[in-house]
Amino acid sequence: MDLPETLARNIRSLRGDKTQEAFSRKLGISQATLARLESGAQNTTIKTLQQICKSLRCEIGELFKK
Repeated sequence: MDLPETLARNIRSLRGDKTQEAFSRKLGISQATLARLESGAQNTTIKTLQQICKSLRCEIGELFKK
């Protein structure tokens, strides 16, 4: 599994029962962008990763655990 797929799987898992729409609003990104991140189809920025970690209350390493 490569990094985008690992990131995608972990975001989906850590997001839990929050909808993509609600979570993307909290992050300040579009739902379409979040959907692409969660499918591994789009790269992201450090800033967005920081927002994801803040929103999920996790360390960045948790987003890349295999």
